Amino acid sequence: MFDFEEELKKLPNSPGVYLMHDAADTIIYVGKAVNLHNRVRSYFRKIVGRGPQIDKMVQQIARFEYIVTDSELEALVLENNLIKEYSPKYNTMLKDDKTYPYIKVTMGEEYPRILFSREMKKDRSKYFGPYTSAAAVKDTIDLINKLYQLRTCSRKLPRDIGLERPCLNYHIKQCLAPCQDYISQEAYRERVEQALDFLNGNYKPILRDLEAKMTRASESLEYEEAIRYRDLYNSVKSVAQKQKITDSDGEDKDVIALAKDETDAVVQVFFVRDGKLIGREHFYMTHVQGCDAAQILLDFVKQFYAGTPFIPRELMLQEEIADVEILEKWLSGRKGSRVYIRVPKKGAKEKLVELAAQNAHLVLSQDRERIKREEGRTIGAVKEIASLIGLERIDRMEAYDISNISGFANVGSMVVFEKGKAKRSDYRKFRIQSVSGPDDYACMREVLTRRFRHGMEEKEELERKQIDHEFGSFTKFPDLLLMDGGKGQVNIALQVLEELRLDIPVCGMVKDDNHRTRGLYYRNVEIPIDTHSEGFKLITRIQDEAHRFAIEYHRSLRSKAQVKSVLDEIPGVGPARRKALMKHFGSIDEIRAASVEKLCGVQEIPEHIAVQIHQFFEAQKSGE
Repeated sequence: MFDFEEELKKLPNSPGVYLMHDAADTIIYVGKAVNLHNRVRSYFRKIVGRGPQIDKMVQQIARFEYIVTDSELEALVLENNLIKEYSPKYNTMLKDDKTYPYIKVTMGEEYPRILFSREMKKDRSKYFGPYTSAAAVKDTIDLINKLYQLRTCSRKLPRDIGLERPCLNYHIKQCLAPCQDYISQEAYRERVEQALDFLNGNYKPILRDLEAKMTRASESLEYEEAIRYRDLYNSVKSVAQKQKITDSDGEDKDVIALAKDETDAVVQVFFVRDGKLIGREHFYMTHVQGCDAAQILLDFVKQFYAGTPFIPRELMLQEEIADVEILEKWLSGRKGSRVYIRVPKKGAKEKLVELAAQNAHLVLSQDRERIKREEGRTIGAVKEIASLIGLERIDRMEAYDISNISGFANVGSMVVFEKGKAKRSDYRKFRIQSVSGPDDYACMREVLTRRFRHGMEEKEELERKQIDHEFGSFTKFPDLLLMDGGKGQVNIALQVLEELRLDIPVCGMVKDDNHRTRGLYYRNVEIPIDTHSEGFKLITRIQDEAHRFAIEYHRSLRSKAQVKSVLDEIPGVGPARRKALMKHFGSIDEIRAASVEKLCGVQEIPEHIAVQIHQFFEAQKSGE
């Protein structure tokens, strides 16, 4: 038993990280402290006004542990790593698995290349970005290579000069073939510098050059060349227009602001590079109940910049946050040069932060509307169905369908919807064992009996083992059974439930003469339903899903049976050889038409088996 009083006394007056565990020994919170003794003890005092979320977390703490560090900076780094590793329930979490694209110029090579990269290494290359669109980065690289005709190959130059013929890029005028020494290293480097100038946003020289070349080509009646230069000119102009000047100082900075509601927060980041807004991105933060904007921004900065390879010179924030000095020290260490965290109070910088905040509010508002629409389609539709048939609440619904062709391979399907959404992990298939002919009622009786009997047996086993939670799709019983039919199917279900002494509402989906659902059959009454309502649309989706799932299973069994019924009759052809034949020929008809020589071409088929297969099908033909 964890003795809180004793363990609290042992806490050192040192910086470090603490981890809170619940009764299942799951880590539910990770925090850092300048003084572990003071910080951890504060959770177990009666403090008014610290918020219901923290109170709820404290009630679940079964034990705590801590790790002492040499400094607060080390504690910050360790806290980030542990949050990332354990994703604790009560830590504000950044929902992000993005990696951002960069343009990489391999300045460490004697003949540099311009490449797409998703990581930023400490090498001799120059990096531009991060950008938010991978497609835009690839288009820009493609444009630069067309403009400056730089190499894209991985040949080691100058070592490999002249060893191989020039590639296609040389012949289509997209590379000057330094691999053949057709351009000197000095002239090639000059083109690389021009490309760097372009990436830094200086478009005027290349626009002037392209315009002059276009004019010369046109005057010389070289219209194809003129068109090529015109297209390049328009591409450069398009890129230039997309670059928005945001600041005159030409610095790299990230502008960060947020919007929040009771359960979620959206953080908007504007990426400014060399004074230009090159992109923006939004990020969702969860577990924000009881957290103010400053705390959410602090958690975002710690988590986001622990993972991103590029650290700008300046972070412009919407609000003042705690631990600024230690954060600046940490970020500066990661970047290798001084990083500043500032909150603009006036001028163009403040307006840019306000713009980021407006964008965050817009994203959150749109997301709220999307969630509202989705809830109407799901939870709202379920409430509508419950109200229609007079049930207090419905959480889980199960629907069943039978599929067969003239009684061949009878199968049943069980689909599950929870809170109006398909729960595919709980879907189940049944191959009918007791019914040989086309008797849908008997098939449904078998499916339902097996489903609920299995569930009851599993529940008894869990109770015997004193496990009090539901496990698997069979132990969890539905709040409503939906039958793909009217009175007949409903009565079958009710009989099965009565035999098993289960009390579960059963509702039939009644169809009209055109096989379209027209209403619900419940407690011997047909209830009409508005065909334009969300409840009706949900019932239709469930009905279609049960039908689709049954048909897919039946089709797979028919396919297997077709192969088995023919090939397995041939002596010497087992599962491995059957699979090899089907893989090689693709169909039974192709195998039937194959000669002995072609059959011997299958690696797993020896000659004597090939003869037997051929003779088998020849005998079939003569008997037809």
